[in-house]
Amino acid sequence: MKKITLFLTLISSLHAAGQSGIQDSIPAQELNEVIVRGERPQIKGHDGVLTVDLPAIVREKPVTNVLEALSYLPGVVDNNGSIGLSGATSVTIILNGELTNMPVQNLYQLLYSTPVDRLKNVEIMYAAPAKYHVSGAVINIVLKTPRPLDGLTGQLQAGYTQTRYPSYNTGAATTYALKDWTFDVNWTLSRNKTYSRQETYSNHLVNGQRTMIEDDMRQTGYNLSNLIYASIAYKPFRITYNGQITSDSHNNSLSTGTFGRYINRYSYLSPTGYHNISLRYTSTFGLTAGADYTSYSEDREQKLTKDATTLVRAFNRQTIERYHTYIDMEHQSGRWQINYGLEYQHSDDHSRQSYILPSQEGFNDVLKEDVADAYIGLQASFDSGLSFSASAKGEYFHNDLQHNWNFIPQLGVTYYKTPKSIFQLNFTSQRIYPQYWELHGATSYINEYSSISGNPSLQPYMNYAAQLSYILNQKYSATLYMLHADKYSVQLPYQMPDKLQLLFQTVNFDFSRTVGLQFNAPFDIKDVFNTTAVVNISHKQEKATHFHDIGFDNRRWSFYGALSNTLKPSPGSPLSFSADATYITGQIQGPGKFNPLWRIDAGMKWRFGKQRSCEINLKFNDIFNTWKPKLTIDNAGQDYKLTAHDIARNLRLSFIWKFNGFRPKDLTVDTSRFGTGQ
Repeated sequence: MKKITLFLTLISSLHAAGQSGIQDSIPAQELNEVIVRGERPQIKGHDGVLTVDLPAIVREKPVTNVLEALSYLPGVVDNNGSIGLSGATSVTIILNGELTNMPVQNLYQLLYSTPVDRLKNVEIMYAAPAKYHVSGAVINIVLKTPRPLDGLTGQLQAGYTQTRYPSYNTGAATTYALKDWTFDVNWTLSRNKTYSRQETYSNHLVNGQRTMIEDDMRQTGYNLSNLIYASIAYKPFRITYNGQITSDSHNNSLSTGTFGRYINRYSYLSPTGYHNISLRYTSTFGLTAGADYTSYSEDREQKLTKDATTLVRAFNRQTIERYHTYIDMEHQSGRWQINYGLEYQHSDDHSRQSYILPSQEGFNDVLKEDVADAYIGLQASFDSGLSFSASAKGEYFHNDLQHNWNFIPQLGVTYYKTPKSIFQLNFTSQRIYPQYWELHGATSYINEYSSISGNPSLQPYMNYAAQLSYILNQKYSATLYMLHADKYSVQLPYQMPDKLQLLFQTVNFDFSRTVGLQFNAPFDIKDVFNTTAVVNISHKQEKATHFHDIGFDNRRWSFYGALSNTLKPSPGSPLSFSADATYITGQIQGPGKFNPLWRIDAGMKWRFGKQRSCEINLKFNDIFNTWKPKLTIDNAGQDYKLTAHDIARNLRLSFIWKFNGFRPKDLTVDTSRFGTGQ
């Protein structure tokens, strides 16, 4: 808000009065104070891109890092730490327009260690142009570029998280610029201890007779995670390293039920390592070229015991090497831009599984995979307010089990004549590939009754998505969307018809289709209270003619509602409080249905110290511990129920000290295919 006092005095020309001797009959008048209220636009649209001023949205929220800030992005759904985008089947997070090629959990760790003050803005692309080398929906996180005048800037942070068990983390994030050099370093060390609980009731039908099998499984996990991100840029060149080493890892599960008491231990025999190094060149004449190398390794032992008897002792090992390169070119001619490029990726996945118990064969395979594509794109903006981005990509995929050609179109159209109304239309497609480990057909045992098995015949599936969005006053938005996934796949339980055996396996469906409408509306009251309401109404259908030896056609309407509130005692107060509420009706997955869910979250932020460079943030998620998803399958003889407990409730406390450029400027106003699974 700006306060402007306007004085208007009407006088006759003194020179003329002096000449004529005639006095002005209109006296001077002072008008009342005029208050002009102004707001920074939250959403802008251009070329099929929605640019969101996320730093302004989260300024008073109890968030300290970019990952937490993303949950307040319009259209984003934070599903217990997993970022989703309403109106899109899946979303890819990129940094400064570049794909990181990091596994999802590693990317989340990086975003968690990146200070929220590094944010410049965030771009949402429901249909990302092919020049980003990403298909489908994209969230592009644009970070501020360090300048030599800023000096060394950064922050130090320490955090504590309490679920059933405590976890701790500490880290540092710094940037520095010197003439033509820029440096960016993030480091995070975290000690994690997790807990989860699952209750299952499997009313299993075999040879016309049902047997009720109950199980109550409690899982705990421990690890020490060390994440490093370092980037050095000199003029048009930049080299980046990002890596994560997870050590001292072990996961245990205690299962009690119909068949007895089981202890399942997963011990990592060596640190799990992910390392990626990339080189990028950006010219002044439109050429961009880059290459990166990724290495991943995991070595895990499983030991399943019942009472004092060892039932399973197995070893799972995975080593992946991946090479990736690309070259892009852009030409600008007036309002028209043409872009085109090539991309190639090769990976070698050496996975092994061996058994001491039971006496069965494992495998020792090397799976080679090649993906090559070429694209051409076109962008243009017109005086009428119309702008668009369109591209077409041809992709070839090959591994030892299959190969195919894919055509991937993309279209994003925006009509933006005045700030009052923005219209945007998007269409895109995306091919989703299965995890490397699943393609080997590996088997992991949960207990004598339940097991997880890979699927060498698993096929990639195609996602098609279309969205029509309307943004009012660069603030309120509504999105009508349709999603269709052909040959969609997901891991689900299946009761074997000829034996008492529960199988978890990822299989392909005929399709999954969702049609929905979402509304997002923020409101502000005198710089002390802010609330944002989100409503999503959708209809989903999933169909499989052959789900193992049965079929299903499941469909359901659902409602999602969320209310996010922030309160400050006064506009300049160093304290701010938040209270968020979320409710969702039952959803479907495959032949199963989920129960309705609701949760309440609350938080507090306190800024203090010199120039308020220190922050304490406190956040209590799922206060009443009500977010307990329950999956029920009752179809074609399948009768199964699973309830998950303690997956969202946690208390988080963090302390941050910011120095130089990271201090507040105005005090008044990230689907991994890596891993052997469990």
